Amino acid sequence: MHKVYYQPEGIWVGDIMPYGEDGTFYLYHQRDTRNPGPFGEPFGWALATTKDFVNYKDFGESLERGGDEEVDQYVYAGTVFKVGDKYHALYTGCNRDKVKARLMKQVLLHATSDDAVKWEKNIAETLLPPQEGYDDRNWRDPFVLWDEENEEYMLILGTRVGEDKRLMTGRLVKFTSKDLDTWEFQGDWWNPGLYTMFEMPDLFKMGDWWYLVFSEYSDGNKTRYRMSRSINGPWITPADDSFDGRAYYAARTAFDGERRVLFGWVPTRDEGGDPSSYLWGGTFMPLEIVQRADGTLGTKLPDSMLGAFGEAKAVETFELSCESGKVEQVLAADAGSTYLLDADIELGGNAAGFSVKFAEDAETGLAYEFRANLREGTSLSMMLRSTLASATSRARVWRLPSPTVRSSAQMQRSRLCNGIKTSYDFVKEWRGTWTTK
Repeated sequence: MHKVYYQPEGIWVGDIMPYGEDGTFYLYHQRDTRNPGPFGEPFGWALATTKDFVNYKDFGESLERGGDEEVDQYVYAGTVFKVGDKYHALYTGCNRDKVKARLMKQVLLHATSDDAVKWEKNIAETLLPPQEGYDDRNWRDPFVLWDEENEEYMLILGTRVGEDKRLMTGRLVKFTSKDLDTWEFQGDWWNPGLYTMFEMPDLFKMGDWWYLVFSEYSDGNKTRYRMSRSINGPWITPADDSFDGRAYYAARTAFDGERRVLFGWVPTRDEGGDPSSYLWGGTFMPLEIVQRADGTLGTKLPDSMLGAFGEAKAVETFELSCESGKVEQVLAADAGSTYLLDADIELGGNAAGFSVKFAEDAETGLAYEFRANLREGTSLSMMLRSTLASATSRARVWRLPSPTVRSSAQMQRSRLCNGIKTSYDFVKEWRGTWTTK
């Protein structure tokens, strides 16, 4: 199966520290080998670059990890930014074994680079150790930006108060600096009392709005966002405050001069089993951010990814209806190994739900399924866009029994784009390439 999304062979992609410049995105990321399991072998930051999320250039390890006795045995998440001609990385150093034994703490460290590829670390000077009263085992994921109004650098990071992980004491704290050398602790920056811990905070402005992006693992295990007219809040919670579901985590954004894109990972499951628990790390998935008229945010696949698929094959508009129970229709019996399905779906009447199934097994009927469950009498318009591996795609509509009202679903402007050569003669190959320097 060809991979549309970036995941090197034998590697599971962890947290990504994205940086954008002149149309190129730099993906500094953690690589887990699952040896012997999640968070197995110590890692630094690897680097891959891309302009289109189709073709990637792999540089291998860029910010090297420290030795097993050093404070940055693992290079946890951080932030990359540029000042003048110099690139800066502020990152979390963690010696996992010694932190567990309370012999070391999680600390913030500083590295610099002239080319954004090879980094010089300053391990001798520990930058921003945990402050008194905060959990020194949960002090990580710094994010830095320039505060134009106050003419100073602003750093926020995730931490918690106390060591009881059941308590909702997670918060973001703030430091400020004029020169990146001397930092002043400003205390709690945002403490909503909603989560046990904050991870991967991100802060950016789009139009007239400021956006705070963060991930949490105590409620919905999601990447969420808040919005404000000011860089320091107060923060408004939108009705839908997440970018995706449970299986999209630790996402941060980067801007390349034209696009602001989320860089998150989709986890794998233990031993690859669908009923099993999610594991840390998996496959990188980019989502381009779209700002709505009211300031709330949505996402889409980058246009460059959509353009890398072959020519579209139209699927005729059809309507599914039934008096009760369910009705199905096959969209494509042999869709190939990698394809894009793009469809507008309208639900009306007394429809109780709608779903699209992928990769259905002909013998067992087992399949991956995207399902929209509706209350009786609810109408829904939605756009379905999916890139999956599949053998059979099937649309299904069902409804609750009613003697007078029929339910229906109509697919309009449907098309199926294949990305790998199959029996269809219209197919063009997926044009993604990964190269190693």
